[in-house]
Amino acid sequence: MANTPEPAAVEAIEQDDVASRITPAYRRYALIVLLAAYTSSHVDRNIVGILIEPLKADLLLSDTQLGFLSGIAFALFYATLGIPIAIFADRSNRRNIIAWSIAIWSGMTALCGAAQNFWQLAAARVGVGIGEAGSSPPSHSMLSDLYPKEKRSGAMSIYSLGVYFGIMIGFLVGGFVTEWWGWRAAFLVVGLPGLLIAALVRFTMIEPPRGFADGVKPPPLGKINVRAGFAVLWRVRTTRHVVLGLTLTSLVGYGSIIWSPAFLMRSHGLTASEVGLFLGPVMGVIGGLGAFVGGMLADRLAARDQRWNAWIVGLAKFLSVPFIAAFYLIDNTMWALIAYMPAVFLGAFYLGPSFAMIQSLTPLRSRALASAIMLLVLNLVGLGLGPQAIGIISDLMRVWFENDSLRYALLGAAVINFWSAAHYYLAGRTIKQDTANLES
Repeated sequence: MANTPEPAAVEAIEQDDVASRITPAYRRYALIVLLAAYTSSHVDRNIVGILIEPLKADLLLSDTQLGFLSGIAFALFYATLGIPIAIFADRSNRRNIIAWSIAIWSGMTALCGAAQNFWQLAAARVGVGIGEAGSSPPSHSMLSDLYPKEKRSGAMSIYSLGVYFGIMIGFLVGGFVTEWWGWRAAFLVVGLPGLLIAALVRFTMIEPPRGFADGVKPPPLGKINVRAGFAVLWRVRTTRHVVLGLTLTSLVGYGSIIWSPAFLMRSHGLTASEVGLFLGPVMGVIGGLGAFVGGMLADRLAARDQRWNAWIVGLAKFLSVPFIAAFYLIDNTMWALIAYMPAVFLGAFYLGPSFAMIQSLTPLRSRALASAIMLLVLNLVGLGLGPQAIGIISDLMRVWFENDSLRYALLGAAVINFWSAAHYYLAGRTIKQDTANLES
């Protein structure tokens, strides 16, 4: 009778086989597929921005209700469900979780087009949030197992292009489809393609071994302690400041993304398709270029001095504020739009370096959990409260500024970027020591 291999030996053989398939070409393929998934998520997440005025007119909604649909209705479930899904991802197959998540959010986005009132649309948006909760934390974890530390900011920055590609596609397709066929068709058109991406993830991607890119063996499963995960992110000074900086940036960024199309329609008289034709390419091309350049600069400068991983983000945040203010204050549409371009470029620097710093300062078996905790904080505050707060402030300021109330609500939010820049500066001061502590 032949000897039966020990389970541990079988597992080691399987992991060696998987590792042999993770070639440089496969790494690039996996990054492209995960980028497509992240792009799809931001198309479906942000499509409401270009549809605010048609939804307001058709369903008779207030700015406060629209802020709820674009913010809290999505963010509450997206952020809170991310933690239990991340715990599951840290102990199971991340690829399958991502595939199911894409299928759910894509189907729920298409379902938004069937809503007949505020509450039905809110329920469908909750479904989108539930689906998207399972995508980013396992994706961050997988990329960290595919790319070594010295290339991680660059890889995360390419992945982060999904934010800007998603906004571009959402604004372009949403603006055009809405003008010709209505807002219901726009939800259907952007939702259904995600089902194809879900199939690509499930049937063409590999689940990488934990710690593969770091050259270490997968650690034992152990017990997942969510409270300890929060404590690690807060106790490590660098991750604490990065999470706070990310949260404040998201508060301004998500509010701006959702409400800028409505601002251009109300204060500059542009149509939905005109807004989409401008904001789409600016966010996709210039924003995407900013995200890519920010990640590459962080990798290059940090090779000489690790502190630049954080400082490059803080500097970009600080320099972006005058351009943001010009966009909201200049009445000439052409010059306002020109001022917006450097604001978008500089504002996009933050994602790749921020995600990479969190992953690099987190133990291997807790990377998806750390990402989920980070997303919980920044999305509850940034995505949940950002659009909602701007909508409420706009309604309150209408007494004094009438149709320009949204302009001044957005302008006030932009100043928060200075506060965010301060946290990234402080993160840079501590990153060397915190990295050394983790490695020891």
